[in-house]
Amino acid sequence: MAEKIWFVTGASSGFGRIWTEAALERGDKVVATARHIGPLKELTARFGDAVLVRTLDVTDREAVFAVVRESAAHFGRLDVVVSNAGYSYTGAVEELDHDEARANFDTNVFGTLSVVQAVLPLLRRQGGGHILTVSSIGGVAGFPTGGAYGASKFAVEAMSEALAGEVSGLGIKVTIIEPGSYVTGFRTATRVATAMPEYDDVRTAIRASFDPSTTGDATATAPAVLAVVDAERPPLRLLLGDWVLDRVKSVYAERVSTWEQWAPVSRAAQRV
Repeated sequence: MAEKIWFVTGASSGFGRIWTEAALERGDKVVATARHIGPLKELTARFGDAVLVRTLDVTDREAVFAVVRESAAHFGRLDVVVSNAGYSYTGAVEELDHDEARANFDTNVFGTLSVVQAVLPLLRRQGGGHILTVSSIGGVAGFPTGGAYGASKFAVEAMSEALAGEVSGLGIKVTIIEPGSYVTGFRTATRVATAMPEYDDVRTAIRASFDPSTTGDATATAPAVLAVVDAERPPLRLLLGDWVLDRVKSVYAERVSTWEQWAPVSRAAQRV
């Protein structure tokens, strides 16, 4: 397998760190970016010139383009681009602070957009490359108190699906990564809206419904991601976790059932 050059955002912890190390350990090269690069400095000691560490806040659009240009000049090309930087902002929809919700979209959605737009001219010139956008099971199914984060990931899914159709003829591949629940430190970085007592019962029910046994070992995701970037025909979507597919099937079964139940009303809305 030929050496690949990776560009990873949010590489200092969680999935980004795990996938960065997995790529480096197998002999690939990585541009590892994060808002705080302190945790990444030891990678330089371990992997030397195979890793380029750069500070990057994906909400700074000019910085995204500048770091992508520097990275391409440094390694000569980019083969795998992982838009992983993101965080969760939770709360019932009525509780959400408008500015906090906007900031969540600025990172999760518009940060992804900036990364994708920055790398596309390079990938087009190369005649290929692989973009991985990190979504979530929350980008497939909405959950009470997860409206802001879920909405941002639904947006990433839609944007990535459109992108895949736009660039397939240019030799560029797109895969949406959809993880379930993992121990990554992600929860500790979650921002929480000010609670209203009217939604305490909803929060209690959500906590009670959580099954700790569904929480996976994040390091187990590395082989799956490597398999996808090495695939000649990678999937548009990749679920991560042993329970996630069953959840997705139940969500879509319920949607199809509702659509079928209301089909006469839907069809009657075609014309007068």
